[in-house]
Amino acid sequence: MKTTALMLAAVLGLAAAPAFAQTSPAQVTVSAPLVAAPVPTENVHAPVSSGHCGLFQTCANTKIGLGKGDFIVRLSALGVMPEDRDSKLWLNGNAFGGRIKTTRSVMPELTFEYFFTDHISADLIAASTRHEVAAEDTALGKIDVGSAWALPPTVTFAWHFRPHKTFNPYVGVGATLAFFHNISPAGGLVQKLNVGVTGGPSVNAGFDYQLVGNWFFNFDVKQMFMRMHAWANERGSGAFIRAHDSLDPTVVGAGIEYRF
Repeated sequence: MKTTALMLAAVLGLAAAPAFAQTSPAQVTVSAPLVAAPVPTENVHAPVSSGHCGLFQTCANTKIGLGKGDFIVRLSALGVMPEDRDSKLWLNGNAFGGRIKTTRSVMPELTFEYFFTDHISADLIAASTRHEVAAEDTALGKIDVGSAWALPPTVTFAWHFRPHKTFNPYVGVGATLAFFHNISPAGGLVQKLNVGVTGGPSVNAGFDYQLVGNWFFNFDVKQMFMRMHAWANERGSGAFIRAHDSLDPTVVGAGIEYRF
């Protein structure tokens, strides 16, 4: 009985040994650290932050938009379009019908503007335009009167709606005083020509748009209200002509301005 028990234990030991011998230690797999994929970058034109700021650069210290204390110089292309709303003509003191027609003109314009507050500015325009004048549909037919240069300095006070913004629209009100120079009579019936100083109120609307740095684009429309008074020849000359005309020019300007 004892011998049988020993033999059974030996058999069980031989059967169990291979199972334990085939067992291998657990294998641990170590992964490499995760690396984030590169993020694509956009080419953003950020303001220049170096100590030197070029004339045509927007820098970190560049003011956005216009506001209190800014002084502007503007160079524009100016179109002057007389409306000739109402005309009256007299020949030797007698009305003889007809109307005055004044030609349009395009010339450069120089403007100076200062901002008293963020919203309120005043500007002065300096420009001179040449116009030809004729009397049409008169009892004597069409009469070429002559030509004259108009110098209409205009002061405007404007209200700006969006100070310190890239786009800044405005409206304004002002006054114009018009002088005429280099007056040339047409000849023929008109041998001498005089045009009196005139003036009147004006209103305008427009906008400023910041392009880069201290450079801006400006678009402006003014409506001026003024009458022109002209005399052709001299009294007692046999053909003394007097004319009144509501010029009321519409003035359109577009140009580039710089802030100092």
